[in-house]
Amino acid sequence: MERNDFKIEICSGSVLSCIAARDGGADRVELCAGMPEGGTTPSCGMIRRSREVLGNVGLNVIIRPRGGDFLYSDSEIRQMEYDIYSAQDAGADGLVFGALTEDGEVDERAMTILMTAAGDLPVTFHRAFDHTCRPLHALERIIGFGCRRILTSGCMPTAYEGTGLLKELVAAAGDRVSIMPGSGVNSGNIAAIAAETGAHEFHFSARRPAQSRMKFRRPEVVMGGETDFYTIMETDSAEVAAAAEALLKYQSQTL
Repeated sequence: MERNDFKIEICSGSVLSCIAARDGGADRVELCAGMPEGGTTPSCGMIRRSREVLGNVGLNVIIRPRGGDFLYSDSEIRQMEYDIYSAQDAGADGLVFGALTEDGEVDERAMTILMTAAGDLPVTFHRAFDHTCRPLHALERIIGFGCRRILTSGCMPTAYEGTGLLKELVAAAGDRVSIMPGSGVNSGNIAAIAAETGAHEFHFSARRPAQSRMKFRRPEVVMGGETDFYTIMETDSAEVAAAAEALLKYQSQTL
């Protein structure tokens, strides 16, 4: 049986993670730099190389100029426009962005500019949604802009905790936009989240610590805020495959 009813998107912070996502059976990758900050715009080189290795796996690129909140200046919005054009040229299949006003509403001016720049590429409104003051109102605004999906934890720390609102959003959205649970999703809870919410797309990173291959080490010298310079978090293909298997099992039980 094929997993036709569900889609898995893996948040990947490196080309190696893209390869692991592909090998684990992901349907799509969201490519990010700055994973500790929640994801920022990756370089053109990273996008191009990821496109080369992913084959038929979809490639969505996050457009986020910095970590922190989603209230952007005019200069940052212009930067995001340029990044959208660069991502298009580098082979992105879709884009991921969102913008809010200081009052926690969807920023209609910023979104109009960014959606115009995106053109025909499908857009996911990212977890800026979880910082909106009126989620159901925001849902309608985002649908109005023509976004393809909304990535959200149901305005809670994790999607599993947010299943109540996620279920409400799925029902309200109907077939107008896909509600994609994300944050804390894993092979152990993905089927339960699917059952509780009715969602059909799921977003997670499946990251595990991987040891550096460096033999010579100077651990007392670190970069920036790094606490463990010789451990890198990368996507685990086995965890991706396990989540896909959990969804397949759940699908078979509901037929």
